[in-house]
Amino acid sequence: MITARLLLHCPDKPGILAEITDFITVNKGNIVYLDQYVDRVENIFFMRIEWELDEFLIPREKIEDYFKTLFARKYDMHLRLYFSDIRPRMAIFVSKFSHCLYDMLARYTAGEWEVDIPLIISNHPDLKHIADRFGIPFYVFPVTKENKAEQERKELELLAEYNISCIVLARYMQVVSEKMIEAYPNRIINIHHSFLPAFVGAKPYHAAFARGVKIVGATSHYVTTELDAGPIIEQDVVRITHKDSVEELINKGKDLEKIVLSRAVRKHIERKILTYKNKTVIFN
Repeated sequence: MITARLLLHCPDKPGILAEITDFITVNKGNIVYLDQYVDRVENIFFMRIEWELDEFLIPREKIEDYFKTLFARKYDMHLRLYFSDIRPRMAIFVSKFSHCLYDMLARYTAGEWEVDIPLIISNHPDLKHIADRFGIPFYVFPVTKENKAEQERKELELLAEYNISCIVLARYMQVVSEKMIEAYPNRIINIHHSFLPAFVGAKPYHAAFARGVKIVGATSHYVTTELDAGPIIEQDVVRITHKDSVEELINKGKDLEKIVLSRAVRKHIERKILTYKNKTVIFN
């Protein structure tokens, strides 16, 4: 069963939901998913709707044009249309930490995600053996202050060659440039511990241990030009006690990072996230 998935947001007005569902139904589209939300503070209407295309009267290549003509101009609507038979193509960026990479590739090979992962990019060669084990091409672009711009240019060319639609920074220990962010707006997902901004630097778990914190957390978000401040997709925490060592804090943090990142990636590839300003609306 092939479906169309439409995500949209616009200023809230009466009749939007009725008009769109009626348009789909009249054209013999069987609606299989519908979720909507109104932000009363901003007065913005958000919706995700999915319908079967088997008997839909409008050719799939014309559907977006119809929605733009009939609804986008009328309601000042921003919309994105996807089809269930077109799988996202995801690139993974890594450095030397392997826990998130292993978890993602295990879920990928187990068939949990409807996604293709055609390549892995790193600034170090350390994790190439993992890519080799899973049969995925691994490209190394060593990055220094002097060559960073040139290396990112090469990376962008490679991403275009592989027709990549989204990027996951699986503990990639480099700040991506504004040029790459502009090429993939709200399509670069990052993961980090949730000690920021309280405990910065190379050893946040050591600093948190010294402070005696009682929770360890992880945050996954879209990457923007403001470092670690993009729209949040997923967060979680786990409690710790005075009995936990620094090593135990680090291990609990790694486990949480894997879980939080996988949840964020799943929501993204299932086309269930809308961004508005610096927040996300995530549909069930």
